[in-house]
Amino acid sequence: MNDYLLEASYLAASILFIMGLKALCSPVSARRGMLYAELGMLLAIIGTLLKNEIVSYEWIIVGIMLGSLIGGLLARLMPMTAMPQLVAISHAFGALAATLVGVVKFEEHVSTNIDSGLMAVLGIEVLFGSLTITGSLMAFVKLQELIPGAPITYRFQNILNLILFIGAMGLFVFLLVNPTTSIVFYLMLGAGLLIGVLLVLPIGGADMPVVLALLNSYAGLASAATGFAINNDVLIIAGALNAASGFFLAMIMSKAMNRSFTNVLFGAVGAKPGELHEQAQAKTVTRYTPEDVEFLLSSSQSVIIIPGYGMAVAQAQHPVQELGDLLMRQGIKVRYAIHPVAGRMPGHMNVLLAEANVPYDLLFEAEQINDDFPDTDVVLVIGANDVVNPAARYKKDSPLYGMPILDADKAHSVIILKRSLGSGFAGEDNELFYAKNTLMVFGDAKTTLNSLVQLLKHKEIALARK
Repeated sequence: MNDYLLEASYLAASILFIMGLKALCSPVSARRGMLYAELGMLLAIIGTLLKNEIVSYEWIIVGIMLGSLIGGLLARLMPMTAMPQLVAISHAFGALAATLVGVVKFEEHVSTNIDSGLMAVLGIEVLFGSLTITGSLMAFVKLQELIPGAPITYRFQNILNLILFIGAMGLFVFLLVNPTTSIVFYLMLGAGLLIGVLLVLPIGGADMPVVLALLNSYAGLASAATGFAINNDVLIIAGALNAASGFFLAMIMSKAMNRSFTNVLFGAVGAKPGELHEQAQAKTVTRYTPEDVEFLLSSSQSVIIIPGYGMAVAQAQHPVQELGDLLMRQGIKVRYAIHPVAGRMPGHMNVLLAEANVPYDLLFEAEQINDDFPDTDVVLVIGANDVVNPAARYKKDSPLYGMPILDADKAHSVIILKRSLGSGFAGEDNELFYAKNTLMVFGDAKTTLNSLVQLLKHKEIALARK
């Protein structure tokens, strides 16, 4: 009877995973998609607990309680602005689980003759799982700015990384021929851990969305291999879905930046801090005040808001939503333009704006809204940089060249809320800052937006009294 319940739960879980992934394709149905996926995972866990091989539940119960406690604390304590870090650490946990299973299965069979098929699965599981562990931890450390988020490079870095990867693959092939050689297995494990560190070390913050998607793919590949190793059908399906979706998402993100995988992984885009400072000091702009901005916004008929990583850092998504509502109450058309690589993970801006209850139908991707910028009165850029830099269109020596951008510069007026004139992660000075139709407002985005909200509220009250 247990076998029938197990297969039924796995089938239902697989269907729910696929439905959840499909629903995540749209912001409107994304919440429902997460519920499908959560229910699918619950059924998969219940089904696994019905396996006849389980003889004791004590440690399983401890694991469930500990995992639930950690997950609950992360969900409650981690701010939405730290979602990229949470995603990175989640990848590390998943890859750690897969790698540990691979090590245990190897130790179970090392005294016997491991066949090449099982060794191939264990090799993929451990190699990709180990590099995902350290790669995800490195991504977390850089995103949390425990070490510089800019690319960290050294001489002969790419050559050494290539040699190390070829060496790891050589160990993998050796194990296929001599699968019971423990020292080679653990050398491959160590090489994978080292590759993960060295792979992410030269990645700049601007490329983190692609790297997170790629690490997601690696974690899925390791999970699928785990499914083959322990003969678990739902793990094979879930891992394959994870691997494929992560890979295609990484491709989409690379295309959004007009860069190849190799350029992302080995290009080390980003200028030195000293160079950025010199570029910023070489030009001057006129500072504007929140009062100037309030007058311009109130006089407009259409406004497009472009959020960027600066909005996330300032935790300004709620004032952004309040500002949008106030403008719409005045009869002004308000929309939000979302660039696919704004922030530090795919959909970062969508997540933050959803937390602030910005209606989904007001969010538009670049290709949906770019044609509207020339007819827009005001564009409000909040902490975005590279995704609105006109240099991407024509400056061939720029690392941004060819990247599709939001055409903010084509609007009648552009308001930019930013702490300084510092360049983005690509290290390219933003010409939009110095354009004749640009108003620069320096300072913390949340403070500035709150000032704008108060000014608009006072004006709304004054008009209501007349």
